[in-house]
Amino acid sequence: MWNYPTSLAHRGGGKLAPENTIAGLRCGLAHGFRAVEFDVMLARDSVPVVMHDPYLGRTVAGSGNVYNYDAAELVTMDAGNWFSAECRGETVPLFTQFVQFCKDHGIWMNIEIKPAPGFEEETGRVVGSLTRALFGIEIAQDNPRQVPLLSSFSPVALAAARLAAPDLPRALLLDRMDEGWQTQARELDVVAIHTNHKHLDEALAHQIKDAGYGLFCYTVNDPARAREILGWGVDAFCTDRIDLIGPDFAQAAI
Repeated sequence: MWNYPTSLAHRGGGKLAPENTIAGLRCGLAHGFRAVEFDVMLARDSVPVVMHDPYLGRTVAGSGNVYNYDAAELVTMDAGNWFSAECRGETVPLFTQFVQFCKDHGIWMNIEIKPAPGFEEETGRVVGSLTRALFGIEIAQDNPRQVPLLSSFSPVALAAARLAAPDLPRALLLDRMDEGWQTQARELDVVAIHTNHKHLDEALAHQIKDAGYGLFCYTVNDPARAREILGWGVDAFCTDRIDLIGPDFAQAAI
């Protein structure tokens, strides 16, 4: 069962703002989104930061790997100039900073655990335990709309998160659905499957739903495609085109 929003802003503001930044969150809010998907990995000192790539150079000025720097160094680095001159000086957020902004503005979170290679178990454990600590009150209130969903492509990271925070819901990310997906989903005790909409068809969508899992797709940027997969029973999706696909798209598509 899916107890969460239907349309999520991908990495904050989709293609309209620098990804995984507070500026991105502000952009999503300006477009009415109060649900977001974003990525978390560890700095060298095991402090979680909000970043997608395990290396610098694409969205964050610099060189080398994220795990070559402490968090205090990463949060001084420019994560906005690559996007536009107006966003120059937008820095890498700490995970705690990002979460606090979301909590302050009523933004629901799909937190993707994005470990750098070799740091899967540690990342899952740290992100799981810290998220549990940050949402202790909300977990106790047992309100799904107030508690984030942890997801990852890494079964090792998800298993570690489960041990660290057994009362937080989890989702398994799969680019393509192989024959063993149900076994893996049961072993990790996930509530949802997150998959690439490009590799999904109606029969597979029904199979996932009939197995009792929520079904979330990434990254859907065409309104017609969004309507199609919702018609198959897909519960939710994230989008880069928050200007074309709004936060109330599910209701508008009916």
